[in-house]
Amino acid sequence: MNFTDFNEEMNKHFNKLDMAINEDQMRMFYNYMNMLIEKNKVMNLTSITDPKEIILKHFIDSLTPIKYIQNNESVIDIGTGAGFPGIPIKIYNKTLKICLLDSLNKRINFLNEVITQNNLKNITCVHGRAEEFGQNKDYRESFDIAISRAVAPLNILLEYMLPFVKVGGQCICMKGNVLEEEINNSKYALKILGGEIVKIDKFKLTETENSRALILVKKTKNTNSKYPRTPGTPAKKPLQ
Repeated sequence: MNFTDFNEEMNKHFNKLDMAINEDQMRMFYNYMNMLIEKNKVMNLTSITDPKEIILKHFIDSLTPIKYIQNNESVIDIGTGAGFPGIPIKIYNKTLKICLLDSLNKRINFLNEVITQNNLKNITCVHGRAEEFGQNKDYRESFDIAISRAVAPLNILLEYMLPFVKVGGQCICMKGNVLEEEINNSKYALKILGGEIVKIDKFKLTETENSRALILVKKTKNTNSKYPRTPGTPAKKPLQ
């Protein structure tokens, strides 16, 4: 896809969202897309490789939580994969301090290339697991926001996310069509970890797309020091 067509496609979606994007941001997104497509030929970063699909299902989807993030906040993106939603959020709002956390070093290397090529500042990449870094004093309860996209069921995801967030901060859980059962199954985890669901924002990217949801969880108290548990335990023995 050439830059003119990319520009047109991006603006079509941004106009629907009533959001604006400048020339520098557009160039960064275009560069990011091309790097993603090229690198995906030699390593598995995404199953979505069509430019229009990347724009909608990666870039636009990643920006849906932007209205819940304030200027200058610190954000950790847990299980960022190929950089979603953290890098699009950083490109759109350069005031944010972003940390990208992923367990696969090859992905971290790719993300560092994207950051360097686009000259992004105040964004770091960390190779590791959420269970380990959630117990690290340099990361624990030090972020305004933890965000994650389609990583795990909510009761497991909360054990990954809440330990990173300051009291008064929030988790933004980006989900597919969230079921009432998943919300109910998370009640014990919320109580134990110190969180409270304050909003469930359901929407569709397009009229033909499946439903999405943003689950906003406020951190109401410090998380007990025994959480998160050792790597693998939250997934094997979910809090419920």
